[in-house]
Amino acid sequence: MDIKIKPKTLSGCVTVPPSKSIAHRMIIAAALSEGKSEISNLSPSVDIKATIGCMKALGAKIEYNGENAVIEGITKIPEKAVLDCFESGSTLRFLIPVAAALGVNAEFQGKGKLPERPITPFVNEFPKHNVLFDFLGSSNLPCKISGKLSGGTFEIDGGISSQFITGLLLALPILSEDSKILLTSPLQSKPYVDITTGVLHDFGCEISENDSGYSVKGSQKFKLFSGAVEGDYSQAAFFYVANTLGSDIKINGLNERSLQGDKAIVDICKNAADRKPFEIDCSDIPDLVPVMSVLACFCDGKSSITNAGRLRIKECDRLAAMESCLNKIGGKVRSTADSLEIEGVGTLKGGEVECFNDHRIAMSMAVAATICENTLTIKGAECVAKSYPNFFDVYKKLGGNITEV
Repeated sequence: MDIKIKPKTLSGCVTVPPSKSIAHRMIIAAALSEGKSEISNLSPSVDIKATIGCMKALGAKIEYNGENAVIEGITKIPEKAVLDCFESGSTLRFLIPVAAALGVNAEFQGKGKLPERPITPFVNEFPKHNVLFDFLGSSNLPCKISGKLSGGTFEIDGGISSQFITGLLLALPILSEDSKILLTSPLQSKPYVDITTGVLHDFGCEISENDSGYSVKGSQKFKLFSGAVEGDYSQAAFFYVANTLGSDIKINGLNERSLQGDKAIVDICKNAADRKPFEIDCSDIPDLVPVMSVLACFCDGKSSITNAGRLRIKECDRLAAMESCLNKIGGKVRSTADSLEIEGVGTLKGGEVECFNDHRIAMSMAVAATICENTLTIKGAECVAKSYPNFFDVYKKLGGNITEV
């Protein structure tokens, strides 16, 4: 689906969708619990459907209506399972350890860019803990794991993705042995791990953090927990930036005491309200980079976004994608190996851009359209289904002038 957006600021009220990050973790934890949990305020995004499908394949019983889920924990562990992660890096990296801890001989499948995204920390470490990998092609997926994960010390690079740490933290409590996660490099995106330990606490599992990593007692029991998923600051970021660019949107559904690192967008936008350029270290907030680069185009002067190299291995190379998209419509953006340097231009010209099958690129460019001088065409805009399926419906309700091509 290609869409054309005529320049116009937005106004009205929006309730942001639930946090995809928290939802993944709650679904998995509920499936590892004994009995039935009820999780409400879920998103019907493709990524969440992937995690639900995989937990069903691992033996959980889940009734899901697109918003709420009743999850009966795994009572019979299958000997084998095929887990289709679609394009969800979270699903893949969370469930490799979980399936291994359960002792399931699992085949992991995926599509899009997911087969190219690294799982190296697991491949290097898990053979030391009784789990072997068998790669069935020239990329990381499809692959099979065999063996039952044993506890002990896991030496993990913290600089590739916090998802590897989260995956282990979800899995290690169900092992019979105690375990330690020893970080061999500084942990990137630590707020995402804080979310994980928070969810585990809600489900009755305790994690100890220390200077070198984390300690996890074995033989813990996941307790039943029912609750709602809080609003997603990474999705709210598009509306916060739109407001800073001149829109007037009331943003509802957020927890002001949230552990989400992307809550930083609130202060970032406040500081940029007078069009002041900024320098942001995005180590803990990588998902904000695409829309922050749009914000930087609006500022007076040069902004920089640093420590962003990991964005080159997301759904697309997000640094190259935002450089390409914004420069095509009048921006002045230069990417380096791990940063973006953006000279503010105030307004953008409009034109036509690809979104590289990346939901965050598509939504960021829709925000950019509000300060374009002419119509902006976004090609392949249907990719928003990965995280925010009704984003463009919401955009229209806020007054956006969208035509499907």
